[in-house]
Amino acid sequence: MIHRIEELFARQVSAWPQLAKGVEGLARAKTRRVRIDWFDVFVRHIPHRIGSTAARVDRESVAKRPCFLCEKNLPPEEEGVQIDENFAIYCNPFPIVDRHLTIVHREHRLQCIGNQFKSMLDLAAALPEYFVVYNGPECGASAPDHLHFQAGSRRLFPIGKDTAGLDGVAVPDYGRNVFFFRGRDQSALADRIARALDLLAAATSQRAEPLINIAVFCESGEWLTYLFPRGKHRPQVFYTGELTVSPAAIDLCGIFVVPLTQDFDKITGETIKAIFREVTLPDRQFNEVAARLESER
Repeated sequence: MIHRIEELFARQVSAWPQLAKGVEGLARAKTRRVRIDWFDVFVRHIPHRIGSTAARVDRESVAKRPCFLCEKNLPPEEEGVQIDENFAIYCNPFPIVDRHLTIVHREHRLQCIGNQFKSMLDLAAALPEYFVVYNGPECGASAPDHLHFQAGSRRLFPIGKDTAGLDGVAVPDYGRNVFFFRGRDQSALADRIARALDLLAAATSQRAEPLINIAVFCESGEWLTYLFPRGKHRPQVFYTGELTVSPAAIDLCGIFVVPLTQDFDKITGETIKAIFREVTLPDRQFNEVAARLESER
């Protein structure tokens, strides 16, 4: 699979100008490391991400535009690699990390993790040295109307380093609330995530899918999964215009995307920590769910 992806990137960079421009833009992106408490966050200035960061994802706006993940609406130069009967891999033309992929379901169906978490684990196993992420429809997905995942190189993946050796349901003192699950049994891990989602839905009175981001990678036959329960979609500074930032899964994993130069220059570690705390689930609800999950281990 990795060989096929490398061949796809080589073909697409040559044949698809938009991707070539995105790869070049990523190569020029400025990145600076910010220390927050005991961990680092890498702030990355990527101007070409402004469309995704500021995307209008309300139902009315989504209904007015064609789905840009449906095959019939793809640019003529874009091609993908079919990986099973349901999903195909495409090169993301607006990359945040090296080898940024979009993994798209063949059917036009709503973004919902539902019974798809095992598919996410399969993808992580098939993509060694990559992470795979899911952004909920109200938590950073710029295509909430079409089921998809993203993946990228783990060459820079701060949360993986931060949680090395950790064996607990929650990551302590991390500046953002996140559940952590690891295991070698796919079915057992999928059941744990399903249970966490049920508890979060009850705790937040969400009738449909709770607000979440998920990241997972597979190493030496073990899956490591990060579940970020959300309290809200975007921070207040986005709406006031103070900062054009809208964190999704990759940001919460420690690569914080800042599209505008003036924001990159002024954002601080304390501001990022405050944003993380604001958008992830409040402590009371998080701790209640964490206690339930810990007692059921």
